Amino acid sequence: MKNVYLLITTKDMLATVKGYYEKGKIALKEKAPVQTKTEVIVTFLTDEQPAILKRIPGALKGKISIPDNFNDF
Repeated sequence: MKNVYLLITTKDMLATVKGYYEKGKIALKEKAPVQTKTEVIVTFLTDEQPAILKRIPGALKGKISIPDNFNDF
């Protein structure tokens, strides 16, 4: 079971509702402040840390360039 926040957006408001995700479904811990079909944004709160990739020196050499007049603007 993962904790989630459900951000509900309408033309005039934003509201956040706490809930949890389990077995492919989201259950809200409180009543949603809307009564009709509404577009939502779901944010998952996880304890997992993203993998940190090491930079490779010179990996972009020859792939990018800076114009000669870069500092002239």
